Amino acid sequence: MNTWKFRTILFLAAFGVVPLAAAVVVVPVNPQNGEALYEKNCMACHAAKFGGDGSQIFTRSSRKVQNMTQLQARVTACSVNNNTGWFPSDEASVVNWLNQQYYKFK
Repeated sequence: MNTWKFRTILFLAAFGVVPLAAAVVVVPVNPQNGEALYEKNCMACHAAKFGGDGSQIFTRSSRKVQNMTQLQARVTACSVNNNTGWFPSDEASVVNWLNQQYYKFK
């Protein structure tokens, strides 16, 4: 599945337009790469919105992400909106790192 199609399906799944099962793809995951991608592409925006290092976006009581499906969809949506050029494996690495650091979803 090409990157554009994958991102489109995940984005639409985040809003309930298509079932997420249509977007399931197995990709290699590297949490250390996820941290580096986050720091390069995400941290400045989050810090501008929430101050400090921006981690409050993940730890606030009113956070929007409540499960792994929503986390995957949110990372994809941010990647698309910010034109990061990430491959699905990059997005999966960021999701994995965020989950390890903040969310702890099973």
